[in-house]
Amino acid sequence: MRQYFKQMDNLGKPLKPAFKEMMTGNVAKIKEIMAEIDREVDRIKNFGVSTETLHQRGEMTVWERIEYLVDPGTFTPLHTIYDPDDEESGQTNVVDGLARINGKWCVLVGFNNKWIAGAWIAGQADNNLRVTDMAKILHLPLVWLVNCSGVKLPEQEKVYANRRGQGTCFFRHAELEQEGVPVIAGIYGTNPAGGGYQGISPTILLAHKKCNIAVGGGGIVSGMSPKGSFDVEGAETLIEATRHFKSVPPGSVAIHYNETGFFKAVYETETDVLDGIKEWMNYLPAYNPKFFRVAEPAEPKLSAADLESIIPVNTREVYSFDEMLARLTDNSEHMEFQPGFGPEMYCGLVKVDGFLMGVIGNRQGLIPKYPEYTNEYGAIGGKLYRQGLIKMNEFVTLCGRDRVPMIWFQDTSGIDVGDIAEKAELLGLGQALIYSIESTELPMMLVVVRKGTAAAHYVLGGPTANNNNAFTLGTPATEINVMHGETAAAASYARRLVKEKDAGRSLDGTIQKMNDLVKHYEEKSRPFYCAKKGLVDEVVRYEDIRKYMIAFANAVYQNPKSICPQHHMLLPRMIRSQIVKGLERPPKEKKQ
Repeated sequence: MRQYFKQMDNLGKPLKPAFKEMMTGNVAKIKEIMAEIDREVDRIKNFGVSTETLHQRGEMTVWERIEYLVDPGTFTPLHTIYDPDDEESGQTNVVDGLARINGKWCVLVGFNNKWIAGAWIAGQADNNLRVTDMAKILHLPLVWLVNCSGVKLPEQEKVYANRRGQGTCFFRHAELEQEGVPVIAGIYGTNPAGGGYQGISPTILLAHKKCNIAVGGGGIVSGMSPKGSFDVEGAETLIEATRHFKSVPPGSVAIHYNETGFFKAVYETETDVLDGIKEWMNYLPAYNPKFFRVAEPAEPKLSAADLESIIPVNTREVYSFDEMLARLTDNSEHMEFQPGFGPEMYCGLVKVDGFLMGVIGNRQGLIPKYPEYTNEYGAIGGKLYRQGLIKMNEFVTLCGRDRVPMIWFQDTSGIDVGDIAEKAELLGLGQALIYSIESTELPMMLVVVRKGTAAAHYVLGGPTANNNNAFTLGTPATEINVMHGETAAAASYARRLVKEKDAGRSLDGTIQKMNDLVKHYEEKSRPFYCAKKGLVDEVVRYEDIRKYMIAFANAVYQNPKSICPQHHMLLPRMIRSQIVKGLERPPKEKKQ
C-alpha cells in the first residue's frame, strides 16, 4: 500500500507577506484571548498551600510529580481551568491529560495537593468521568497520582451522591479493568474514605512509605457522637481520639503492605514512587508504532505559526480550510474523499506522525450552484446540506470499516432549514450521521475551530458523542451556542416587538433586553467560558493543535481493540479510483 500512503497529494501554499501584514490585528487579538487563559492557569497553580510549604513537608506538587514522571514534551493537558460548579478555588482539584511514560502513552490524572490536601470538591466527579471515558475510548492505561483527603465535608451535597457523583469513578475503574485496561496508582499522603477508594480501586497500587488508605480517617473513626450533638465532654473525647489517629492513622503501610498485601510495593521517596510507575508501565502491552505507521513521521512543510494569520477570530470572516489543514498534517499532504460531492464538507485521509487518520471539516465561503435540491438560495460554507451529510455518513462508515481513527474540525453555523431542507431529508440525514458515528466504535477527537452551533455541533463529532469523542479542543476563536446571540434575541423578542408596536408603546425597553441577550450570549460562548464550563476540554493555541493530534494518534494506535490490515482497506482505493459528483440543480421555472 506504499503507493497510496508514502506520498499523498500536496496541500496548501506559503502565505504571502502582504497577507500576514493584513492579519496582524487578528494575531494580536489571539494573544489577548490566550493571555486571559494563561493568567487563570497561573492563578490555579498558585492557589492554596504554597509550593514552599509543601516542600517543607517533604511533598512535591502534583505538577512537579507530573513533570518528573512524564517523558519530556509529551504531556498534553486537559481540563486545566475546568470549573463547572463554581468551586471557590476555581478548579476541580485534579490535573489530567494524555502523557507518555517510559515510551508508552496513558491517560494521566493527579490530585492537586495544594487545595484541601487533594479533596473531592464540586465539579471533580464530572472531570474524573471524562478522564475514565477517555481511557475507555482510547483503550489506554489510566495512571493516577492519588493524594486525596476525601470529601470536602462542608459541601458534601455537591460531591458525594448522585448518578454521576464521585463514587461513579470506582465503577468506571472496574469497567476499565473488565475491558483489559489497567489502572495504576501512585499513592501519597493520607487518603481516608473516598480517598481510600481512590487508592484501592486501581489495578496496581504503589505506595509512598508515609501514605495510607482507609475506609475512614481518624476524624471519622473518632467523631461519631451517640448523643446526636456535641458538648464539652464529647469535645474532649474527640480531641484525645484525634491525637491518637493523627499519630497512627488507619490503613498505613504496616497494614496494607505487611498484612493485606494490597500495596504491590512501598517506596522511600516521592520520586521513587514515580520511578515505580515508570517500571510498571514497562510491563503493559503496546504495539511498536512501526506496526501501524503507513509512512515515516514528517513535519508539515508549512508552518503552524501561520494559523494565527489564516483563521480570523471574527466568525463572520472566511478562511481556507485546506490551508489550515496543510499546517497540521505530515508533509502537508492528504487524500480527499469525493471532492466533487458535498463541497461544503472536507473528508479525507491524512498522516499524523506517520499514522493514518480520517479528517472531516467545514469549508467556508460561498458555494456557487449549490445545494442541488433548490435554486431559490445559494449555499454558505459552515452550513450542512444534503450531499455533505451523505458524504460524511459514507466516509465515517468507511473509516469504521477500515479502523481509521478520526479527527473532526468544526466551524459550523448549523444545518440548512425550511421546508425545502425538510423535503431534502436533512433532519433524517443528520441523525443518520449520529447513527453512523455510534456504529463505528472508533476513537475520535474534535477541534472546534470557531463556531459550534445548533444540531450541527452534535452531529460533527461533538462531545455529546461520548462513546467516541475522547476529547474536544477549543481555540482562541471558539464560540459554542445553540444559535448566534442576535438570532436568539430576534427569536425571543420578535412577537413582543410586534405587540409593543401595535400598542403604540416605545420599543426601547425591548430593544435593550435584546441587546442584553446578545451580550449574554457573547459572554457565555467565548473560549474562556467554554473551557471553564467544559464545553471544550481545553482551549489551545493554534500551533499546539498538532501536538494534541500527535498524542491522539499515538494513543489510539498503541493498543487498539481491533485491526484492519492495511492491504484490506477500501478507503484509499476508493479515493484513488472513484469520482463522485452530485446531481445538477433543477432549472429555474420560467415565469408565465
